[in-house]
Amino acid sequence: MAFQPTERIWLDGEFIPWEEGRVHLLTHTLHYGLGVFEGIRCYRCDDGRSAVFRLGEHVSRLYRSAKILEMDIPYPAAELERIVCETLRANRMQEGYIRPLVFLGEGAMGLLPSDNPVRVAVIAWPWGAYLGEEGLERGIRAKISSYTRHHPNVSMTKSKSCGQYVNSILAKREVTRMGYDEAIMLDTQGMLAEASGENIFLVRDGVLRTPPLVSILEGITRDCVIQLAREKGIEVVEGPLSRDDLYGADEAFLTGTAAEVTPIREVDNRTIGSGSRGLITKTLQSAFFDVVHGRESKHEAWLAFL
Repeated sequence: MAFQPTERIWLDGEFIPWEEGRVHLLTHTLHYGLGVFEGIRCYRCDDGRSAVFRLGEHVSRLYRSAKILEMDIPYPAAELERIVCETLRANRMQEGYIRPLVFLGEGAMGLLPSDNPVRVAVIAWPWGAYLGEEGLERGIRAKISSYTRHHPNVSMTKSKSCGQYVNSILAKREVTRMGYDEAIMLDTQGMLAEASGENIFLVRDGVLRTPPLVSILEGITRDCVIQLAREKGIEVVEGPLSRDDLYGADEAFLTGTAAEVTPIREVDNRTIGSGSRGLITKTLQSAFFDVVHGRESKHEAWLAFL
C-alpha cells in the first residue's frame, strides 16, 4: 500500500526532514534482520481531539521485543511515548499510523554484532484501512498459505522483530498472486495460527474463538476485542483451532493495528457463514471504533490524547 510522505522523522534524539531519513548500506539490521518495531494508530475523536490508541501497551511490547532479542533501547519507555506524540505534532497530523523502529547501525558485520549502536526512529504517515474500506464492511477473501508460521523454538514468536516478517511477505505474495486479499497461516502442528500480519477470530454457535498465544504475536487489538466481547456477554474461548473449524465457522474476522477489525467472507473458495459481515463481527467492530474515536468513556484510559 502506497503511503504519503510527511514532514519530519525522529531519529536518535532529534527531528530530521523526511527526505534525510536514510541509513548506511552497512547497517547491520539491513543485512541480518535483527531489529524490532511497532505499529500504532492515532485516531481523530468525535470531539475533535486526537488520541493514540493504547500507546503504553504498544511501547511496552516494543521494549519486551527488544529484550527478547537482547537489544537495549537507549531511551526510557516514558520518553519514547512522549516522542510518539511529538512526532504526530511535528507533522501536524490529527490521525495516522506511527512506526517506532529499533535497529542496529553500522559497525561489526557478521552474525555477532558487538559495537553496533542501537538506533531508534519514529516515523508517522497517513494510512487508511489496511485491507481496504470495502473490506471493513463487506469482508475479504483469504487463503490458507503453504508457508508455515514460526515455531517458538525456531524464532522468538513473542517478539515483533523485523526479520520475522519475511515469512509473512512470502505468504502474502503467494495468496495475492492468486487473487486473494490475505494469507492465513497454520502453525507447525497444522493448526490455525494467524494471518500474515493479523490475529484471527471465528464465531460458531455464538461463541468467539481464537488461537492461543503459543506461536502467535500477542496482538493489542486482539486483547481489546476479547475484552469488549466479554463485556458484551459473548463467550470467548482461546484454544487450538483447525482449518476445518474455520471452514465451518458462522463468522470470521481479523484484528490488528493496521487491519483494525476486518471481516472474512471467504476462505479457500468456501463462503464463511452468509458470505458477509456477521452480527457478532459487526457488534465488535462497532464497539472497537466507538472506543478509538472516543465515543465510549469506559475505555478512555486506552486513549492517549495529544
